[in-house]
Amino acid sequence: MAGKVFFSVSMSLDGFIAPESPEELMGRLWMELQHWVFPQRFFRENLKLGKGGEEGRDNDIVRETFERTGASVMGRRMFDAGERMWPEEPPFHTPVFVVTHERRDPWERPGGTTFHFVNDGIESALEQAREAAGERDVRIAGGGATILEYVNAGLVDEFSIALSPVLFGSGIRLFEGVDAGRVALEQVRAEPSPRTTHLTYAVRER
Repeated sequence: MAGKVFFSVSMSLDGFIAPESPEELMGRLWMELQHWVFPQRFFRENLKLGKGGEEGRDNDIVRETFERTGASVMGRRMFDAGERMWPEEPPFHTPVFVVTHERRDPWERPGGTTFHFVNDGIESALEQAREAAGERDVRIAGGGATILEYVNAGLVDEFSIALSPVLFGSGIRLFEGVDAGRVALEQVRAEPSPRTTHLTYAVRER
């Protein structure tokens, strides 16, 4: 049986998940937004940032998110930013399907990550990701516009937000332009930690 389609993001209290400009990634506000994840042991090990790190529920959530993911889908904007920032061994270790308008051969990286470039729409990218994932889940990795496309198309089953205690003021809002008339949510979990609050929702058609 095919797994779920989900996304998992960090979000500021005023609803932003990223700065407007890719050049601001890794800037001060972005680092504050992601402050909860950087110290986690699994995150550090996965990105080869060195030994040690924190263990606890935050670390468990990072690990569980990674382990449930059999393939990822992302937009071209996120790929372009990540191509500049990811290490030689990207942190996915699964197939990644990039929604784009361009033709490009698959790009195989060390550690089991291969980027496949899909130029015939979000449904095609998801279909290929489902096949690659098998019984595991497909993660819509981002960015915000790609997540929104999948939500509005009714293709997302579940999502998780790590609500960080930071205000952005401007940037990319997670639900800017959502078709609220067709999307209903059911809360699944709410788990506070010292650095963030983890919120999980099931998505239903209204």
